Amino acid sequence: MDKIKVLVADDHVLFREGLRRILADEKDIECIGIAEDGQTAVELAKQLNPDVVTMDVAMPKMNGIDAAKLIKAANRDIAILMLSAYQYNHYILACIRAEVNGYLLKNTTPAKLVNAIRMVHQGEGVYDFEAAVKILGKLASAKNIDLTYVDDLKTRELQVLKLAAIGKSNKEISTELHISEHTVRTHLVNIFKKIQVGSRSEATAYAYKEGLMELPD
Repeated sequence: MDKIKVLVADDHVLFREGLRRILADEKDIECIGIAEDGQTAVELAKQLNPDVVTMDVAMPKMNGIDAAKLIKAANRDIAILMLSAYQYNHYILACIRAEVNGYLLKNTTPAKLVNAIRMVHQGEGVYDFEAAVKILGKLASAKNIDLTYVDDLKTRELQVLKLAAIGKSNKEISTELHISEHTVRTHLVNIFKKIQVGSRSEATAYAYKEGLMELPD
């Protein structure tokens, strides 16, 4: 079994060393590099070709969001999981626009972080629930909402989109709707094309903004 190759980018020594030790205990994950700033993360991503980059948002020389954009521009197959100590709206929205694969707070548990790495590697979107609801609430209350593409979605596609928006994995969606994971992926691809978005996180933001589902209490 091929291991998930992970590049860890963080300017705090204790955090990145701690994460490297956590990953060393996982049989299916391998830490192949460490970067202490955004610029180094971009360079190492090109050299090492990781499957996943865990990226701190605030770093010297180049922030994590700009670094993520450059990495994605060079290789869209690299999954990027943003890690931050903050729930700032502009951080979260900037990450969504950068089409990263996930955004977690640094106070998450080691088990959840490791699982998030596996999920983004599989193409899933992983966002901290409180952080996501916070920014989606802002989007949902925005005026001049464009509903152009809503009517183009079929009933099954709407069901998939709603489940994806509440954080269900492809496997969980396939189980709940009694369809294959391949069919789920096909629906998601079609959804992205119809509503003109490029990622699962953007589709989630769209679902709340367009009123396809209500924000949780």
